[in-house]
Amino acid sequence: MDAPLIQIESPRPRLPEWARKPRTHFESVDRLKRLFRSSRLHTVCESARCPNLHECFHRGAATFMILGNRCTRGCGFCSVPKGSPAKHDMALDPEEPAGVARAAREMGLAYVVITSVNRDDLPDGGSTHFAQTVRAVRLALPGARIEVLTPDFCGNLDALERVLEARPDVFNHNIETVPRLYRRVRPQADYEQSLRVLEAAGRRLPGGLTKSGLMVGLGERPEEVEQALRDLRARGVQVVTIGQYLQPTRRNLPVSEYVPPARFAAYRDYGLSIGFSLVFSGPLVRSSYMADRVSAQARRESA
Repeated sequence: MDAPLIQIESPRPRLPEWARKPRTHFESVDRLKRLFRSSRLHTVCESARCPNLHECFHRGAATFMILGNRCTRGCGFCSVPKGSPAKHDMALDPEEPAGVARAAREMGLAYVVITSVNRDDLPDGGSTHFAQTVRAVRLALPGARIEVLTPDFCGNLDALERVLEARPDVFNHNIETVPRLYRRVRPQADYEQSLRVLEAAGRRLPGGLTKSGLMVGLGERPEEVEQALRDLRARGVQVVTIGQYLQPTRRNLPVSEYVPPARFAAYRDYGLSIGFSLVFSGPLVRSSYMADRVSAQARRESA
């Protein structure tokens, strides 16, 4: 009798040194975490387990995450807690906009980044709350620039308009990956819908920057990344970020490949060649990483 076949799971790629980030700024991290907890605020830096958290908190930067800390979608790459309104208390905190504004002022921010979970349970997708937060920050810090990193609002352009009426300086919405991988990576989203949201934002935000981001290392092919860049540029997007996907927990999708730095450089060069004002591309790049510097450089390049 033949011996039974033993299936051996193929080894996952090991994290290379150039994709590692030291964690050394514990005092700065602890100080900001105390501020956020006392203000009942969330950051995507913490909830999404960003590898740059120590660096950013040390330099006094953070990305506020509003509309709660539980998302109505189940994207395979994201570690933000998931849930449904029927099973969890997902009521909006009416004090959150003012809390974000107070924290941003206490931190002395000159550039404020606001993102959110998806709230598909709300008729307006949370857009009213989003706009209230932008206005509260503007009132508290009239000289600051504000970047919003929004969900797609299920393609509802009225919800998008509501956020843009609050006059953010930069509108950011991530396509995250190439269309072939959406069913696995971002199953409740639609690639073309995200492109429509970005295009509409560009038309409705004269003088502002539009921005999007992708992760690589999920099984995409280089030619697919280049096509995604062409799609974004065709919709008027001016700034794009490209970073290495890192599996935040064992429940999330595994890393397919650690993309070498040379390929990130090639993506940057290709993006610039087709007309982007700025392509911020590297293993540890994230959508709102160094957002203040990215915005300033993009404005200089497009002037």
